[in-house]
Amino acid sequence: MKIAVSIPDSLFEAADRAARRLGLSRSQLYARALERLLADADDAITARLDELYAAEDSAIDPALASAQRRAVTEPW
Repeated sequence: MKIAVSIPDSLFEAADRAARRLGLSRSQLYARALERLLADADDAITARLDELYAAEDSAIDPALASAQRRAVTEPW
């Protein structure tokens, strides 16, 4: 898909040099950079959630577990 974006001239020039140095087209460089940014953001969110839930008790309350069992096993 083609898109148009505006970036500062200095960033464009640095990206152009990096693409040439890496043997990539500008499109390939921008696509890889965006993929990396999104993956890093996802990884950071996952790491934060892992940290948060590591400190939390994940056991189901016995009364809730019992109610869930009854709800799925008893006839309506």
